Amino acid sequence: MDERTKEIVKRFSDSWTETEKFYDDLIANYPGFERLKRIRQFIATLKQNGDDKHFRLGTSVHMLLISRSVNHGLRLDQKHIKIDAFDNKYEVTMRDGDKVYRQYIVDNLDDIRVTKLLRTLKDILID
Repeated sequence: MDERTKEIVKRFSDSWTETEKFYDDLIANYPGFERLKRIRQFIATLKQNGDDKHFRLGTSVHMLLISRSVNHGLRLDQKHIKIDAFDNKYEVTMRDGDKVYRQYIVDNLDDIRVTKLLRTLKDILID
C-alpha cells in the first residue's frame, strides 16, 4: 500500500472513531437520543465488515453521513448517503448537493436497499 493510500485509510478510520464517540455521547448523555442506538450498531457492523477502509463517516446534527471524501466536510458535488432516525424508521438518502438519487424509508438498516446504496457509493472514486 502506497503512502497516499495509507493516509486515506487512516483518515477514513479516524472519522469512524470520532463518529462512534459522538454517537456514544449522544446516546449516553442526552434523553431522546436512544433511537440512535440502532445507527450506532449499524456503524459497528459496517466496521466489523471492514467498511472503515472504504468510507468516511461524519454527522450533521444527529444524522449519519457516509461518503468517499478524503477530507472532512463535503463539497456540493460529492455523493454521500445520509441516514436519519425517526422513532422506529430510517430515512436513507443518496445525494449530492441538492440532487437526490435515491431515497427510502426503511424499518431497519440491514435492508437490501441500504446495502445496494453502500455498494453504489463504494464504486465511486475517492475524492
